[in-house]
Amino acid sequence: MIDLRSDTLTMPTEEMLKTILTADLGDDGRLDENERGEDATVNALEDLSASITGKEAAVLFSSGTLANTTAVLTYCNPGDRVLVDEIQHIYRSEKVVFDKKFGQLIPVIYKLNKRSTPDVDNLKFLMQRNNIKLLCIENTHNFAGGICIDLKELKQIYSLAKEFGIHVHMDGARLFNAAVSLDVKAKDLCRYTDSVMFCISKGLGAPVGSLLCGNKEFIKKARRTRKLLGGNMRQAGVIAAPGIYALEHNIQILKKDNENARFVADSLRELKNAEVQQNVQTNIVMLDITKTGLTSTEYCAKAKEKGLWIRPALENQVRMVFYNGVSHKDAAYAVKVIKDIDASL
Repeated sequence: MIDLRSDTLTMPTEEMLKTILTADLGDDGRLDENERGEDATVNALEDLSASITGKEAAVLFSSGTLANTTAVLTYCNPGDRVLVDEIQHIYRSEKVVFDKKFGQLIPVIYKLNKRSTPDVDNLKFLMQRNNIKLLCIENTHNFAGGICIDLKELKQIYSLAKEFGIHVHMDGARLFNAAVSLDVKAKDLCRYTDSVMFCISKGLGAPVGSLLCGNKEFIKKARRTRKLLGGNMRQAGVIAAPGIYALEHNIQILKKDNENARFVADSLRELKNAEVQQNVQTNIVMLDITKTGLTSTEYCAKAKEKGLWIRPALENQVRMVFYNGVSHKDAAYAVKVIKDIDASL
């Protein structure tokens, strides 16, 4: 079975797991006078993450959802307005900051342009007419098919936000897929944000964890929010050690994942009943199955019968995600399965 449901299925290597055995552990939840925890390995990962993203400080979380939630709630108070797009992960999947029982924030929905990146004119229109507290962007954009916001666009978006005194938070769960695709450093992409979250547990291959990075004052406040949300951890060096390994060894191997995704998309251009995503930049490929007459669930079931495990994404779309452990041969088999399904319809 070729499993392309998500890059969260990336498995840690033996070398990565061995780092846990020698990790210097402590109680990460007990903070010193500088509000740093007592786990030296966690502190090392946080310092490395801050350096890589060009930020002053960082804090470790068990998940990207918790890190994004903490970031948004650190910036905002109940009733504040937050700019998001309607298929953004923070709005579509994580949701809690906008839940009337919990975060009680008000979403203001901005449009994506033809490239599936934030429409700057629409952002300006909404900023002029609303008292916006925070702008959230996603890079790469999951449900837009792993699309990257490039440096020029990021600078334009950030400059606009600053005209209105608005903070910018970037959900960079797959930040390094974007950096590799655009051939820039992660810190270049993060320069035009006030804070950024990235995952070490997707394509980078660590078992668990996400980092939230920003300036020292923001991270100090975020640690307090994390504690309120139950996010403090104890000997979290067992999470941090593989994370350090991932950042030191696994960033460049993301190129292969991006290449496999583009190979699959290019190989599926001639489908008659389904339409493959046009502009594949990173490790995600979306397939529009509207014309097949099948629901996304039915289409995925047919694929699974043939040995390909994929998942529904948006309405009438299915998603394939490539990661370490999925070979070029596996990618070629995925192409065969999709072509066989298309020919049978």
